[in-house]
Amino acid sequence: MSEISAAKVKAFRERTGLPLMDCKQALTEAGGDEEKAIEILRKRGEKLDNKRADRETSFGRFGIYCGLARQTGAIVELKCESAPVTQNEEFIQLASDMAEALAKNSAESLSADELLQQPSPSKPGMTIGEQKSELFNRIREKFDVGRLAKLSGTCGGYSHNSGTVAGVLLQIEGGTDEAAKDVAMHIVAMRPLALTKEEVDPVTVAKERDILRTVALQEGKPESIVDKMVEGRLRQFFAERVLLEQPFVKDDKQTVSQYAKSSGMQIKKFVYYVLGQA
Repeated sequence: MSEISAAKVKAFRERTGLPLMDCKQALTEAGGDEEKAIEILRKRGEKLDNKRADRETSFGRFGIYCGLARQTGAIVELKCESAPVTQNEEFIQLASDMAEALAKNSAESLSADELLQQPSPSKPGMTIGEQKSELFNRIREKFDVGRLAKLSGTCGGYSHNSGTVAGVLLQIEGGTDEAAKDVAMHIVAMRPLALTKEEVDPVTVAKERDILRTVALQEGKPESIVDKMVEGRLRQFFAERVLLEQPFVKDDKQTVSQYAKSSGMQIKKFVYYVLGQA
């Protein structure tokens, strides 16, 4: 077999973004066939990926697909080993592609493994999994697909600190993209537990009610009025933890519910993820 020319190796390196010696070895093994060489490199990358399976992925970013002009929305958590990788343009694109692929799939939901089998929106002819493997071959860091969610209907969203800390997907009717983003930013700031009072975990409410009742009795309040006091204090509990009851961060003279109404928007559901938290 003839020697692989330096020009061919250089061109193949530019195509793959991999180290020069890796490219030369793969081309030599493939007899100069670039497609075979790519497959060789992919398989080598998979072996290396498996060896790094126990590495911690404590950094990452959120891909979000949303907008009033779209019929579905999605959010995907993509994790990596180091902070610099979160700013890599191809890593950002991968997170975005994952969210778009999830939103556009006809299924109500997908597992992480199923998502990796979907076509890549930005890489024609490749799956999301192949796109992920190709990027791993260049960066040589472990990537994990974390939490993911899809909401039907129009959605707004927001990713805090360029998507590397927290992400919100907000299912809405009416309003504007800007109003939806404002509410999503509020969610990141105030961390509500639920959309409405009815959606708060009953066990959590019962515990809070018992605590408030005990405190009232310890304060020496007459037992005949304690229950009314507890219900009044529960309203403050809900105002602090329920999205629609919270004072809106941009104007605390109105609640989030009032702001949404004034914006012609109905908030139906939200998903709030903090990177790395369950």
